[in-house]
Amino acid sequence: MSRPDTQDFTRLFLTDTPMMDTRAPLEFKKGAFPHTVSLPLMTDAERAKVGTCYKQQGQDAAIVLGHQLVGGKVKQQRLEQWLEFARQHPDGYLYCFRGGLRSQIVQQWLKEAGCDYPRITGGYKAMRRFLIDTLERIAADGQFRVLAGHTGCAKTDLLNALPHSIDLEGIAHHRGSTFGKRPAGQPSQIDFENKLAVALLRQDHAHPGRRILLEDESMLIGRCAIPECLRLRMLAAPLIIVEASLEQRVEHSFRNYILHKLQEWQQAEGEEAGFAAFRDDLTKSLQKIQRRLGGVRYQQLDDLLQQALNEHEQTGDNSLHREWIRIMLSDYYDPMYEYQLTQKKGPVEFRGSAAEINDYLKNNE
Repeated sequence: MSRPDTQDFTRLFLTDTPMMDTRAPLEFKKGAFPHTVSLPLMTDAERAKVGTCYKQQGQDAAIVLGHQLVGGKVKQQRLEQWLEFARQHPDGYLYCFRGGLRSQIVQQWLKEAGCDYPRITGGYKAMRRFLIDTLERIAADGQFRVLAGHTGCAKTDLLNALPHSIDLEGIAHHRGSTFGKRPAGQPSQIDFENKLAVALLRQDHAHPGRRILLEDESMLIGRCAIPECLRLRMLAAPLIIVEASLEQRVEHSFRNYILHKLQEWQQAEGEEAGFAAFRDDLTKSLQKIQRRLGGVRYQQLDDLLQQALNEHEQTGDNSLHREWIRIMLSDYYDPMYEYQLTQKKGPVEFRGSAAEINDYLKNNE
């Protein structure tokens, strides 16, 4: 029994419905949705030719050209990919930009091959609009708390152990600080916003009326910008402040920015190339804040960093990294955090250790 086309966007996103994106690869790269696979009707070059033809000769000529470009073996190869997706995801859907000609053609060719497969009415444009509206609605109407604290106090670990929370750094695939880059890179701004909107939708649907916990972030997480409507709500939200000693924060930063970062780079690049990439990552990250540090302090930190990296590479002893991390925390990040805290408009609801906050939030939803 064939399934009907749909525009139930809430269900699509809440159930992680698999979706086949038939737009061109360039469109997909600019922005798509979670659980979506790019299986285009046309390549970027083919789409450009059809678009030029449409402008110069009209729709009918453009359709004829499209069938010429995507015919014979090319059509068969793409059809086999669509059929395989349909076999693997019998509960999925397909879409194009507006739910128009491209998705209709793919749907028709699938039907001719014996596969009735539904499409999403309105396509990418309607789903994107739905997620923008969802994000703005929940940002305006929802209740939020912000988890704050000095750099290195393991806010993200605490956040992910608590219900009713959203990990903004996880969605941005970035650790949040100057040294927060990760080997796999970051999503596009549109992808970030889409994933954030879906996360907000999930919280709103599963726990209506509950306060959502977010980690304190600046406007940018790496290159991903927190939408202004949510950022303004976060500035005014009640604060939950995590307290930890400098030594605890040094150890947490050491695990995150030395042990875990090196492991990620070596998994991506191999042992030797991975260490070189790790060295380059840390060195360039420090260079980014050279002006803020000042010449003398930057040179001191860079000398300590290079000494630690050399010892780490040559002998395997990574302990020297703690020295430059300690100075970065106490001399750079701590004063910056204290200043940023004065800019918050929300009241301090609670402060304490991670364990105390964990207990408090479980008893004060």
